[in-house]
Amino acid sequence: MTPDSDTILVTGAAGQIGSELVPALRKIHGDSRVIATDIIQPSPALAGSGPFEKLDVTSRQELGEIIKKHRIKIIYHLAAILSATGEKSPQKAWEVNMNGLYNVLEASRELGVKQVFCPSSIAVFGPATPRVNTPQDTILSPTTIYGVTKVAGEHLGEYYVRKYNLDVRGCRFPGIISSETLPGGGTTDYAVAIFYEAIIHRRYTCFLKPETRLPMMYMPDCLKSILTLMAADFNRLKHHTNFNVTAMSFSAAELATEIKKHLPDFEVEYRPDFRQAIADSWPESIDDRAAREEWGWQPDYDLARMTAEMLQILGEKHRQGKLAYP
Repeated sequence: MTPDSDTILVTGAAGQIGSELVPALRKIHGDSRVIATDIIQPSPALAGSGPFEKLDVTSRQELGEIIKKHRIKIIYHLAAILSATGEKSPQKAWEVNMNGLYNVLEASRELGVKQVFCPSSIAVFGPATPRVNTPQDTILSPTTIYGVTKVAGEHLGEYYVRKYNLDVRGCRFPGIISSETLPGGGTTDYAVAIFYEAIIHRRYTCFLKPETRLPMMYMPDCLKSILTLMAADFNRLKHHTNFNVTAMSFSAAELATEIKKHLPDFEVEYRPDFRQAIADSWPESIDDRAAREEWGWQPDYDLARMTAEMLQILGEKHRQGKLAYP
């Protein structure tokens, strides 16, 4: 477990995972010991609950100054450009995803940071990868710049483990579904947007085909996987930066059907766009036995439980006039 004296830095703290990981970490370690950073302005709740610093992770100088100022010992590096957004600006995606990670690893090596978490993604897989029950160790042939950066990032992290004995860890996340943050430019974002549209408009136009099946995870399980992996005994880990993790797999039509159990008048139309090709290159289901065996991974949510909770939370926000959505 993390010693009480260790101070934690979270990059990309205003993003989908960061905006919920920071409060979870502050609850465990104390508000003052979790430094949230991002290049964009955080929500008032995030900024008001503890220290916040503006940070561009592509600036080694800015990063180093914050690490030294706060005597950082653990970094959760979440800053990234996601898949669909990355295809619109691949150069920017490379700069943020690769140069940002390199800066974090080098600054950690030079300034005595003990542990780094950097998430990977199912985007590392591709057309040559087995799509059903995708193995932990398999062919990586990404077709997006996001996937390319995540493959390179996995290998770079493993290199720092071997070369410098830096404790770098990461999970290959599937689509993450959250009731707290809006879609952030990922191909799996339909599985978030569909809930908002169902609550507000009772209809949704999906950018994927109805039969498109992808692995998914509800945010509470995402946070659980991060915290469990970071607390695991390093000596038990055979892998480090590339653990397959998943909780459920479903198609767009199956998710719509589950929502209709609660909202019978909900309607969905399917109009696939460029994101369909991205989804078609990704797995339908994931084999995460390595995570289960090496650090005890076990999800809590399935499709039915996740859907019911999402609709309950978002429905209550809508009734209170607090459901912000474009």
